[in-house]
Amino acid sequence: MTVELEEPPLVDNSQVYKDLIGGTIGGIAQVIVGQPFDTVKVRVQSAPEGTYSGALDVIKKLMANEGPKGFYKGTLTPLVGVGACVSVQFSVNEYMKRYYDEKLGGKTLSLGQFFNCGATAGFANGFLAAPIEHIRIRLQTQTGSTKAFNGPVDCFKKIYQSNGIAQGIYKGLAPTLVRESVGLGIYFATYEALINRELKQFSSLTRSDIPAWKLCLFGGLSGYTLWIGIYPVDVIKSKLQTDSLTSPKYRGTVDVLRDVFAKQGIKGFYRGFVPTILRAAPANGATFAAFEVTMRLIN
Repeated sequence: MTVELEEPPLVDNSQVYKDLIGGTIGGIAQVIVGQPFDTVKVRVQSAPEGTYSGALDVIKKLMANEGPKGFYKGTLTPLVGVGACVSVQFSVNEYMKRYYDEKLGGKTLSLGQFFNCGATAGFANGFLAAPIEHIRIRLQTQTGSTKAFNGPVDCFKKIYQSNGIAQGIYKGLAPTLVRESVGLGIYFATYEALINRELKQFSSLTRSDIPAWKLCLFGGLSGYTLWIGIYPVDVIKSKLQTDSLTSPKYRGTVDVLRDVFAKQGIKGFYRGFVPTILRAAPANGATFAAFEVTMRLIN
């Protein structure tokens, strides 16, 4: 008599929890390393024309007016929020990889399939990232002694009271979803392509054998492809999320596109690109290395 073995379920709850933990640790590492660069980027992107001559001017004025702690303004929000966002990104991406792995019978995923995994993760994450980034950006762009918001909770309350959910808390959702879907598709596909190239080059090597410094390198390169691919969308998102809450200049994405192009041309969509690309390698290198090392420890 033959006994048919039941196929293991696609959803392994214990593995999902582990992915969430690994992603959270990766997100915390990303914030600690990348927050100063992000603060500079946001100020360059969103300040009125002529406020800053470039990234170095932002750094000088930040140091002079607010000191080193100015680079970590609004850090509590991303420390909690980005930890949550990256945990969603990595857990959904890992779930999708397991889904494809089961469908393909253990064969290596194609580059397009890796892209789909990342894009699905990005779309899911966009609904969490939009309000978190909106609050963070409002706090990052506060200057001077008079503050409109006394921390993330106060910021959330005031945005909700003045503009509600759709036009307030979730302002900038559309470009965030585009950025996250396309960007994370590129991001994770690049990383997995580099990992697979390494494994093919050294046939005796397993994924867990790849040293942390190489994981950092692959993560940094993935960060470069992410931001090169979607940076103009991020500028649009930042413009919407720093627009006046009471007397908005823009009705939506199309208005931002027209305004930026009319005043600054194509280069207007790349304001703040230098600090972003400088941030990409250390922040994303730290993210992937922290995730992979955490997963090795808990699996």
